Amino acid sequence: MTLKPLPKSFYDRDTIEVAKDLLGKLLVHEDRIVRIVETEAYLRNDPACHAYRGMTKRNASMFKGPATLYVYTIHRQNCMNVVTKIGEAILIRAGEPIRNVKGRTSGPGLLSKALGVTREMDGMSLLGPPIFIADDGYEVNEIVVTKRVGVTKAKDWPLRFYIKGNKFVSRK
Repeated sequence: MTLKPLPKSFYDRDTIEVAKDLLGKLLVHEDRIVRIVETEAYLRNDPACHAYRGMTKRNASMFKGPATLYVYTIHRQNCMNVVTKIGEAILIRAGEPIRNVKGRTSGPGLLSKALGVTREMDGMSLLGPPIFIADDGYEVNEIVVTKRVGVTKAKDWPLRFYIKGNKFVSRK
């Protein structure tokens, strides 16, 4: 299977639409592949977004533009995000193992660990190896929309999306 990275134009769209459209896509890191099954959107006017108060050393990659990988550490676990618009990103919450993935992938920290995503990868491009997202034609039947998980600000905003019935979703 030859996989091509999604173009920059895929990411340079409405963040909520990209968050939904990422469901079912393949996340590839070196020789490891998962199917994205759960995402959460973080918007510029969103008090739960890391870019809400402006650019800092920690969140600088959120201001690099579409198709940038934003990796941050929380509770000693790395979490990976896909940057869309300046200051907006999508947290990849869970993935279904497809190839060469060892460990649990239901939750953003576990997923990053299973894929070997490190803090040093923060700011990398998602437009080609070693890490990228590809479309293999998988069709998502139904998307569930809920409030986000683990945030205290804007916690009731319906910005979490997952594939209905997928057993790798972090929380139903």
